[in-house]
Order: sequence, then structure tokens, then C-alpha cells
Amino acid sequence: MGGRRMEKVEIGTLLLENGETIPHAELAYERRGPMDAPIILVCHALTGSQYTVGTSEEPGWWDGLIGPGKYIDTNQYQVITFNVLGSCYGSTGPQSINPETSRPYRMDFPFITIRDMVHAQKRALLALGVNRVKAVIGGSLGGMQVLEWGLLYPNDMDQLLLFASTPYYSDYGIAFNEIGITAIENDPGWKNGYYQSSEDVKGLEIARMVGMVSYRSAPLFESRFNRKIAEDNHNKFSSYEVSSYMRYQGKKLTERFDANSYLYLLRAMNSHDIGKGRGGWKKAASQYKAKLIAFGFQHDLIFRPEDIEAFAREVPDSEYHFVPTKFGHDGFLVEFENWGHIVREALQEESKIQVWG
Repeated sequence: MGGRRMEKVEIGTLLLENGETIPHAELAYERRGPMDAPIILVCHALTGSQYTVGTSEEPGWWDGLIGPGKYIDTNQYQVITFNVLGSCYGSTGPQSINPETSRPYRMDFPFITIRDMVHAQKRALLALGVNRVKAVIGGSLGGMQVLEWGLLYPNDMDQLLLFASTPYYSDYGIAFNEIGITAIENDPGWKNGYYQSSEDVKGLEIARMVGMVSYRSAPLFESRFNRKIAEDNHNKFSSYEVSSYMRYQGKKLTERFDANSYLYLLRAMNSHDIGKGRGGWKKAASQYKAKLIAFGFQHDLIFRPEDIEAFAREVPDSEYHFVPTKFGHDGFLVEFENWGHIVREALQEESKIQVWG
């Protein structure tokens, strides 16, 4: 990760939802802002990392939202982000050494769920001396964690800020994930998880391309590419700029992300359902104690704005905000000038019951 400093916290043996355990588990994290300031816990998305703020040389993935003088001002708030359990940026996952074999876990790593991720983060916060936070915030896979935080530890925060995520992962989303899973697992380069480098796993490139289609929108692709022919076209068939873009995005992911982690996190997303063991999602929604501020983004194929709004209406203390955008699901990663002020004001204001915007 270049010049970024890797910080980790040990959380001991972690009992998972399925009854298995992970010994000597640890989470990598980033911590920014005054140590005595109110704490914002950030939960990252599928291929995100703990580097939310980053540095001036290497800005973090939410640098446009969080930092000194920004919408979440690190002069006023302390911001903590953990790399999720099962990921590949320092937290325990498939690349980690299995203490029982002294070799990387690879596909011997146990199945993990969103709830497992949240329990691990709770343990990590306690190890850092944090008992309670002002808000938990995240989008997509991060939003799933936000929702579980509010139910597993309902008294541990004042607010939940939810972006582009729903109370359960839809069959449509699972279908997209299955394409990615199949592309990886049927790639000879995957070698049942025993590849030397993710760059050898072309199926991961395909999985990323599938993801890019579901993360963005048709209007965005059309306005950006407009059927332009790629300048480096040396093929007898026409090669379009959008094609080059997709291949570039696929290749870029293999250079920074682990294929096995990708599989584990996709399956964790598939398992997401706040209603499991709680009498269904509507009953679970009624149990939130923290205020919910939910955001839906126009053209989001997987986490439809109308589903997010319907969920928010079931939460006792909530706001819903619809964000017009061409970016679809990825809207929570861009165009901060259009919605960042809502986040800033939400963190500053007292709770208001059922405000819809």
C-alpha cells in the first residue's frame, strides 16, 4: 500500500456465526482525527480497504467526503475504519497463515458472514479502548455492516448512515455475484485457490467487469463512451472504448485484490439478511434504536432506491434521501457536493422523527 502505515489490532479467537473459530484474528485499521473527539466508524465496500482518508500522497477511497475541513471533518471527529474480516489489506483472511498448518488458509478459511465482520469490529474497538461511537456509516457491503451494527449492538451508537444498501441482498444481486463466482472458480488459473498471484486469475477480471456493469448505469456509459472506437484498435473486429475501459478495470483489480478474498466477500454479501433469526426484515427494522439516515441512488440496479425507502419507513427514527445521479450504485463514492452536506448536517443535528427527502 505504498507509503501508508499498516496498523493492526489483535482480537484473539473469534467465534463465527456457524460455530467455527478463527484463532489469533486481527483487523487492520486506519484512525484519523483528535483522540478525544466523537468517533465515526466507517465500514467499507467489497474491494475497499481501511484507507478511507489516506494521506496527501495516497488519498483514501472516501477522501472527498472525509478529511480536514470536509463534510465529515477530521478536525471535529475521530474516524476509524477497519479492513473487514476476510479481506486482503491486512485483516485475517484467506491469505493469512493458518496456525494449524503454518500455511496460508486459502480456501480452508471458514465461511464468514456480515454479522461475523461486525462482531470482529466490536472486539477491535474494545481493544482500542472504544466502547461507543457517535455514528456508523457505510455503503454497499459497508451498508450491510451498518445495518447489522444497529441490531447486534443497538446501544453503541447514536446514528446509522446507510448508503446504497438494503435489509437483505436481493436474488438479482446474488445472480450477478454468481457470474463472478463461476468465472473465478472455472478459471484454470485459479487452481482451486492455489494460484501464485491474482493476476493469473483471469476469472477475477471477468468478475470485476460484471461488477462494473451493475455498479454503474446505462446513461453513464452512453454519455461517457458514445460508441467511440478505441484508438489502439489492431483487431479485425471493431474495438470500442467501453471495451478497453472494462478490460482495464478488470486487470487493475487483479493487481490489488486477492481472488479468494473476493469469493469469500461475495458469499458474505449473499448471506446478508437482517431478518434472519429475527422474524423477518420488517420486524428487525422496528428494533433499531439509533437514528437511521438512509440514501438511495438513482439507477442503482442492485440496491434499488425504492427498496431502501421502504425499509427506512419501517425504522422508528429515520430519514430517507434520494440522490439523482448517473453513477448508479457507485453514487456514494462520487459527487459529494450533491449530498455531502446532508451527512454534515445529520451529524450535527438532533434526531428528527420520520423526515423524508
